[in-house]
Amino acid sequence: MNKQDWQSIWRVSLGFARQNKKTIFSFFISVILEAINPFITVILTGKLLDAVQRKEETEKLFWLIFAAFGIQVMLRIIGCRTREWYNQKLEYMKEIEAYRLNEKSFLMDYEYLEDIKVQELRVRGVSKTYLGVVGQTFYFLEDVIKNGVSIGIAIGILIPMFVKKNQIEYGWIGSIWFSLFLWMGIGVLIWINYKSDLFYAEQEMKAYNNISGEENQMNYYMDMLADVESQKDLRNYGQQKIIETEVEKLCEKGKDGIRQVGKSIRKKLWIGNTISNLSGLLIYLFTGFRAYVGMISIGQVVTYAASMIQFSKSVSEFARAMGGMKEAALACKDYIDYIDLSKRKYEGTIPVEKRRDHRFLVEFEQVSFRYPGTQTDVIRNLNLKFVIGEKMAIVGKNGSGKTTFIKLLCRLYDVTEGCIKVNGIDIRKYNYAEYQKLFAVVFQDFRLFAFSVGENVAASKQVEVSRAMDALGRAGLEERMEKLRDGLDTFVGKEVYADGVVFSGGEKQKMAIARAIYKDASFVIMDEPTAALDPISECEVYAGFDQMVGKKTALYISHRLASCRFCEDILVFDQGTVVQRGSHEELVKEDGIYRKLWNAQAQYYC
Repeated sequence: MNKQDWQSIWRVSLGFARQNKKTIFSFFISVILEAINPFITVILTGKLLDAVQRKEETEKLFWLIFAAFGIQVMLRIIGCRTREWYNQKLEYMKEIEAYRLNEKSFLMDYEYLEDIKVQELRVRGVSKTYLGVVGQTFYFLEDVIKNGVSIGIAIGILIPMFVKKNQIEYGWIGSIWFSLFLWMGIGVLIWINYKSDLFYAEQEMKAYNNISGEENQMNYYMDMLADVESQKDLRNYGQQKIIETEVEKLCEKGKDGIRQVGKSIRKKLWIGNTISNLSGLLIYLFTGFRAYVGMISIGQVVTYAASMIQFSKSVSEFARAMGGMKEAALACKDYIDYIDLSKRKYEGTIPVEKRRDHRFLVEFEQVSFRYPGTQTDVIRNLNLKFVIGEKMAIVGKNGSGKTTFIKLLCRLYDVTEGCIKVNGIDIRKYNYAEYQKLFAVVFQDFRLFAFSVGENVAASKQVEVSRAMDALGRAGLEERMEKLRDGLDTFVGKEVYADGVVFSGGEKQKMAIARAIYKDASFVIMDEPTAALDPISECEVYAGFDQMVGKKTALYISHRLASCRFCEDILVFDQGTVVQRGSHEELVKEDGIYRKLWNAQAQYYC
């Protein structure tokens, strides 16, 4: 255990303690009582034997027995009650931590979510522990405190045996030197046990870390198998065979790590048990000799021998718990490293201008961008201006930079070079939360949740009924809503609620469009918004597009060039920059990428 280990444990423990003072109080009471309890029997049993040897009165013997029983019962009642309070909180610690990690995932910069190293860091922090990071830490901390208190009590009981005035009468064997020899022997054994526990704890953590990547992939496959939407493709194409093959490969890779963990645990236990047995042997020899030469009574033999055995056991468990603390410290470090991931985005403070006409000037000035950890620019030296309030289509081949352009505009990522301005101000200087309110985006891989229709559209528990119905009507779901018995209160899907409704892909896409309309943002960005719609519904969306977005800017990404004809301005992306710009009529006359794409698709429009 080094300084950093203790700092990690201290920070996690302190954070928990500040929020759960009563739980910490019950934890300490429970642990201390568990440490004291074995010695009550040891001390009173020794006194009872001495009383019997001295032929004390029966009444006194009865009171000793009653006292031993009564004290133990009282301590156990208090201990059980405080343990119950503590365990009730501990049972939910992993869920509480999972919530905090999810909260961190929501608040962290978006780029972290696409960073595999960050996600593996999260997996390591969670998967190393079976009680959660805090639960695991307090699990071993409990053993450290309990055995530490037990060691202190045992030493207090044993001190009289080593400082008796008459021990010099029995020569050097019965002298203090023999006592020192005993303690030195036990000390060496304890040190060996402690170092071995720390060593094998580190080996276990290394083995776990080596398979964290496999665990991250395994979690992905398990989530895929549990996802209802994925099951359609998996069943139709028999893709579960691919997943089974991949899972088997991951299991084979993980076996080496698990074997290494098991090997470390077995060695640690073997060393610990051997050392405990050797310590017990030394204690029995020492106590037996003292009793043989008449230095201690029969009752003291029981008390001292039991105390020394308890001392040896506690020391061994203390060393083992310290090894466990090393494991907990490493898990705490991964957990803290994840929680401490700092925001790379500059947090601006300038409020976004409120405009009733939703008109803003957007400028891309010498913008280049490459994803973190890569060396290739996805956007290259892009210069672009447009005024919000126009309808703009963005087209281009796959990988041309269309989606990345939207991510930069929405500030999911910050530019690598250059800057993006809105009304002449670098968007990094705007308050981030306010800036996000400018955008309502329908991503191609949009998600609806197992909430009610109204909550999905409003993205809130507070739903303005008239506004939600208007948005659904403008998105083309008016007739469908009239057929729903519970209207806006209808739950989406049956994953959570048995009375939920399974909507078609096209209906879900319209719901996503309705959500964008409901937000009433200045930008409406649609990434393939009609991909899941039938031709009639697609025509309805195009025909009602003006009604849907009103005077707001609509950025429309599509591979279907026919669907872009209603847009006033079309941007053609290629290799991370805009190579053509104009109306459909203008671009189709130019010898360029747009005309090639149009001619390639024109045969399907006839």
